[in-house]
Parts: sequence; structure tokens; C-alpha cells
Amino acid sequence: MFRNQYDNDISTWSPQGRLHQIEYALEAVKQGSASVGLRSSTHVVLLALKRSSGELASHQQKLFRIDNHVGIAIAGLVSDARVLSNFMRTECMKSKMMYDRPMPGSRLVSLIGDKAQINTQNYGRRPYGVGLLVGSYDEDTGPHLYECLPNANCLEYYAISIGAKSQSAKTYLEKFVKDFAEADEDTLIMHGLHALRETLQQDKELDVNNCSIGVVGKDKDWKTIEGDDLKRYLDQLETGAATTETGAAAEELPQGEAMDTE
Repeated sequence: MFRNQYDNDISTWSPQGRLHQIEYALEAVKQGSASVGLRSSTHVVLLALKRSSGELASHQQKLFRIDNHVGIAIAGLVSDARVLSNFMRTECMKSKMMYDRPMPGSRLVSLIGDKAQINTQNYGRRPYGVGLLVGSYDEDTGPHLYECLPNANCLEYYAISIGAKSQSAKTYLEKFVKDFAEADEDTLIMHGLHALRETLQQDKELDVNNCSIGVVGKDKDWKTIEGDDLKRYLDQLETGAATTETGAAAEELPQGEAMDTE
């Protein structure tokens, strides 16, 4: 009823106490292709589903390296993500130049929240239409996984998914979250692939073109896994699915029991 009257700019409240442009930005995140993040006691793994505008076009980049100890996965407007990733890289360089130490993940996320909040208070601006999953490893406090949204909310998680059909991935993550803390890197990646597969349409499959994986952890700088390096994990995923379908013991597989997606 009031939406058309109160959604012209970010600084106008509706009578219901809502800022509609922020809600529109959150909807842009929900419509973006899914990203999944999960962490163990030693590593953080980020996975992203990449979209292509057509058969003749390349797939969009969904994972960005920020520093040796920080990387992000996105859902929403890629152009906004590039702006924020450049800002994060600048802040990391400032920390190294001024304090001779890597930027702590919690501090970096706080800066992103402050930057997003400014756009919700000034007339003539718009919120960033992108959600970020930030994975970092700090020498003092270990691995961390954060979610940053256009409304400037920044929360830490053990596992999280954002983007289209992210609830299906969250259901998988909630089912196996107790296994993540002691999981090794490969097992954590397999859990992430299974969660990401839950967000696909039923006629789609993960392949080396539409999927990316990023890993950072103890004694391991940020690394993006794509192409041939990714293929071995996808082969394990397919082998595990085939084994489960034939009735073999699912508990032997790192991904746990197969999920019903119907």
C-alpha cells in the first residue's frame, strides 16, 4: 500500500518502519547464484555457483582473493562486489604498511559493515546489492567465516549459504554441522559441494565451468580451486552419489547420507 510512496530513496522510512530499498537489495542477494561457506578448526572453505549469460559467454567470477589470509564469495551484483573487494584489498594493504601485520578478519568485516551502513543513511545513495561470505584465518584466533549483507549486518557462522535456493543448502549444513569442526580440508570441501549441489535446478549438475572453490587455513594461503584441480572433487562427488544410489553404506562417504531433493 505504501511501498510506491516510500521507496524512492534510502533515507525515507515507511509508516511500517521499513526501508524498502534495503529490502530490494536483500532481494538482489536472494536472486544471485548461490555461495556456500563452512569452517573447521583449521580451515575455511568457500564455494560458489557461477552463472553464464549464454553459451557463448564465460562464467562470472564469484570468488575474490583479498589477501593471503582472506577471500570472499559473493551472491548478487558482481559489479558491487568488485567495488567492495577493492576496498577490502586497500584496507589490508594499509594494515601491512602501518602496523606490519595482516588485517584481522573481524576488523575487516567491521569496516565493510561501516561502509554499507553509510549508504543507508545518506540521501541519493543506494545500498550495495551484494552479499559477501568472508573467510579468513588469523594467526591468533584461527579460522573465521562471516556473512555481510546490504543492511550492514555482519555475523559469524560455522556454516552458511546465501543466494538462490540457499535454504536447501542450509538444510544440508544444519544436518552435518557437528562433523565440520574436526573435518580435514578434503572432507570439508566434499560437504560444501554437496550443500552447493542442493541449490541446483534438477536438470543441472556441477561441473568445472560453473563451480569454484576457495580454501584458506592453517599454514595455507588463500587458494582458488578451479578447472582440472576441481575435477577430482567432482569425480568423488559423482562416485559418492552413484554408490549411495546402489545402496552401499552411506556412512563410509565423507558427505554422509544422500539427501532427497524432490
